[in-house]
Amino acid sequence: MAAKHSLAAAIRTVRKARGLSQEAFSDVSSRTYMSTLERDLKSPTLHKLTELCEVMEVHPLTLLTLAYTGDDLRQADQLLAQVRQQLETVTKKSDTL
Repeated sequence: MAAKHSLAAAIRTVRKARGLSQEAFSDVSSRTYMSTLERDLKSPTLHKLTELCEVMEVHPLTLLTLAYTGDDLRQADQLLAQVRQQLETVTKKSDTL
């Protein structure tokens, strides 16, 4: 499943929804880095994404879900149900190994 929107757009959307400036991330990132992320010029590592999400007070999966579904909550529900099903399948297989 391809991302319907970009991670860059999701970061910008959540940051603005939380009323945060790019400077609000100064403990974990520079304003320049935030700008490059939001313009889709760079992609964060999983560790950096986690730090950014801590500042925005959202779970990283929230940000990724927004990147894949935009603001379509019905599509988000379908995606999260698919993820749950896949997690159940993977964890059942790992229990038998």
